[in-house]
Amino acid sequence: MTSKTTVYPIGTPGQPWQKKEKKEWLAQQSKKRSYQQEVVEKLQALSDHVVVEQYGELNYESGSYPLFVVKSNNWDNDKPAVLVTGGVHGYETSGVQGALLFIEREMENYSRNFNVVVFPCLSPWGYETINRWNPEAVDPNRSFIADSPAPECALVMDYLQKNPIDFLAHIDLHETTDSDNTEFRPAKAAREGEINTNWNIPDGFYLVGDCENLQPEFQQAVLEEVAQVTHIAEADEDGKLIGAKIDQQGLISFPVNKLGLCISLTQAMYVTTTEVYPDSPKASAEQCNQAQVAAVVGALKFLQ
Repeated sequence: MTSKTTVYPIGTPGQPWQKKEKKEWLAQQSKKRSYQQEVVEKLQALSDHVVVEQYGELNYESGSYPLFVVKSNNWDNDKPAVLVTGGVHGYETSGVQGALLFIEREMENYSRNFNVVVFPCLSPWGYETINRWNPEAVDPNRSFIADSPAPECALVMDYLQKNPIDFLAHIDLHETTDSDNTEFRPAKAAREGEINTNWNIPDGFYLVGDCENLQPEFQQAVLEEVAQVTHIAEADEDGKLIGAKIDQQGLISFPVNKLGLCISLTQAMYVTTTEVYPDSPKASAEQCNQAQVAAVVGALKFLQ
């Protein structure tokens, strides 16, 4: 079920944004938290038991952001490799903090059987300003494509091209928030010159898979592990989640390559995008972080 919302305060209804509107939008953004303190310093504290490597830097008018990738120790090319990404959408807090928590609590344990690679925060400007987009009003999670318009994506793609790894699985950590309806979907519609329709926000955790390679047993293993931490979202009265028909409880799917989603980044056999609901009265911020860790652990347990 969808419903129309009020007109977004930037732009002219029915007309896509041009440079003027994007500049106006950018002028309204402000720093609300610290990437240096909440991400970089945590990574530095973890560097005694994992390999922390800078793979690039984002340079925007508001400042520069070093970008980091974390690898498990004792790398062995005979072990299968697993990729974890967080903070593709910077505003989705548990995607970043959950990735950091996984590095802290679980990564060393699973590195006995896997080569693990974690990009904990792909969009640090979005993290600091609590935004879905980058400063150029580009959505990174639609930009994992050739000649990407988002440097957040281009830098990761370039790193993996120069350092080829045959990944078995990729888990991309996200959230669905109430602000999707109050801010980000209205802003997207305004940017595109379209009429906005909101989606029902699911109360609970769910996954997004690749409809062309769903791997339902893998997805179910992830959901079962997460269910020990937080509740799994039920379908709405139309049998859907965020307007998409469910494949099984807690799982929907899209053509991820066509959409340029992050889980199209590699040729991994097993891929999934997590969606935590941090605004639920049934879930705390810590539970959301733990749910992200559980999703990665559930994937790794299935693959062992």
